[in-house]
Amino acid sequence: MATKVTAKADPYFIDFPTRIKAIQKEMARENVAVYLGSRLRTLSWTVDAFCPWRSYVVIPPTGLPTAITFVIDAARVADDSWLDEEHVLGYGPMGGQDQVSLLQGLIMPHLKGGKGIVGIETGMGTYLPEGHLTQYEYECLKAALPEAKLKNAHEIVDRLSLIKDQGTINRFRHASRMVDAGHRAVRAAISDDGWKGMTETEVGGLAACAMRRAGSEWEWSFTGGNEIASGYRTGLAAGACTPASRRKLRAGEPLMVDLHAMFRLCLGDHSHNYFLGKATKRQLWHAKNFVDLVKLCLKTYRPGVTPTSLADEMLTFAEERGFAEYMVPGFEHGIGMMGDEWRIGLNDGPFPYWTNPEHVYQENEMLICAMQYACPEENVGFRYENPILITANGCEALSKFPLSIDVV
Repeated sequence: MATKVTAKADPYFIDFPTRIKAIQKEMARENVAVYLGSRLRTLSWTVDAFCPWRSYVVIPPTGLPTAITFVIDAARVADDSWLDEEHVLGYGPMGGQDQVSLLQGLIMPHLKGGKGIVGIETGMGTYLPEGHLTQYEYECLKAALPEAKLKNAHEIVDRLSLIKDQGTINRFRHASRMVDAGHRAVRAAISDDGWKGMTETEVGGLAACAMRRAGSEWEWSFTGGNEIASGYRTGLAAGACTPASRRKLRAGEPLMVDLHAMFRLCLGDHSHNYFLGKATKRQLWHAKNFVDLVKLCLKTYRPGVTPTSLADEMLTFAEERGFAEYMVPGFEHGIGMMGDEWRIGLNDGPFPYWTNPEHVYQENEMLICAMQYACPEENVGFRYENPILITANGCEALSKFPLSIDVV
């Protein structure tokens, strides 16, 4: 059966066969006989289907890859993917149909005399469902492929996926439009004292409903879907992970609304901040500090900038304005198709599997501008997150919801 074809006229078109050929070219250059992808980011980038169960993709030296996922989801993955059903297999507790047996059957034909390099994906990360090969899986594959060499090769995919093609960029833009729909719904609901009696979970639900109506497939964050914090919770650990609680919104307190959407495996993420009912002069001082810092940060991103050089500029600004103690000294995290949510660039920095602080941004690279401001002793904190595209002379912020901290 032939693979499914998506029309190039589609603004969200991605040439997946060409991606596979690019991987195969790198495999040949590095003498990798077969590539075994196990990370969620690799599945998304090669298969173009959401794979929530433990899944794998086996890429031979030529021809089409084969994806393997849990048997109950294989038909759906095949339906979503550009691959045909013959190249999406389901594993289960049946003779010859377990994960290792299927992988062995797909890999072994490409190893001459059972020998050769099998590229695998292993490592470490902060992102829970990263998908690195486990120790048990490694031991089972070693036993099944005794003459083969298992070599970490994930940098092949990481290098190729760093610069985004137009279809991917357009998908990200559309996901951000969905997030903006969620923010408009929240703003309308909490205005004119609508926030009174409302809980954080209700805010998250209103946003989710609006984004789903706009076509979002998933509130993709693994930190509670849509992250909503009010009052003192906005200042907890810089508000970096705040699943919505059942806490009721209260007058005079801040409200942080961090929304997430997904469109065809590309991700929208944007945070907006409010004060409810009223704000003190001191609270507004904090708010101006944060908004001015975000504006400066967005002006600073461009090709040639590094995380270190950007952080130095932001720290200098914060010190001059007298709020450096409230600024969390981190300004971005990575972003790519579903599963690629943390490290920026390659694994080439001083701390393995963390962003290299000297990574040099390039045109058509994407990241999340992610900033936190926390004054826990005053029960105040703000967050800004927005996917940005590095352009020839600066950056494009994909969410267009206005940058401000509003008193509603």
